[in-house]
Amino acid sequence: MTTPAPRSPIAPRPLRRDAAENRDRVLAAAGRVFAEQGLEASVADIAREAGVGMGTLYRRFPTKDALIEALVQDVLESIIEMASQALGEPDGLGLEHFLRQSSAYQATHRGCLPRLWNTDHELVQTARSLITRLLQEAKDHQRVRADLTNTDLTVILWAIRGILEATGELAADAWQRHLELLIAGMRPAGPDLVHPPISQAQIDRVLSHPPGPPAHPVSPDSKRRER
Repeated sequence: MTTPAPRSPIAPRPLRRDAAENRDRVLAAAGRVFAEQGLEASVADIAREAGVGMGTLYRRFPTKDALIEALVQDVLESIIEMASQALGEPDGLGLEHFLRQSSAYQATHRGCLPRLWNTDHELVQTARSLITRLLQEAKDHQRVRADLTNTDLTVILWAIRGILEATGELAADAWQRHLELLIAGMRPAGPDLVHPPISQAQIDRVLSHPPGPPAHPVSPDSKRRER
């Protein structure tokens, strides 16, 4: 008696056009609602913003956490694409190009920033690998300090995230000047740095035990409404 050949795994069916459009609409709405209300926003608000029923939302995203994870994955995939394209920039300019472009992109996706890098998602590892290559190209063309490390770049991205979360819409463009200052500090000039960089092990420990989100700034108008 012959043993039947093992079946090939069945690939998931592609989403119908209307289902794909609903998914994109929900993710876009989630990005807007989370940016305004934080990750504690309700899925009912997201469904209302997207113009879909709760049943439609739950068919695509059975839990709120699944929705957040999908949004984070979309953002990470976009950042990876930016890093890949930046590798094509001449004269070692790709790193600066990536920092500017990815920071601007994160500024339009503030809602998922608390979960963006605090994950062991394989896409984070892919992004790290591409950023390492961008850093080496910048060093090869003497665009940055020779002692600049991968973890320095991680902290720079954290710094921009912190500014975005702290300023919100009250000073939506504040991150741009601070990124310019950070890039200026990366230039290959000036004395050697006294303090050592944070280690990758420390980075990983921070990611596995992230601090709580900062308090959202309160506008004067909201203060008056509370009185």
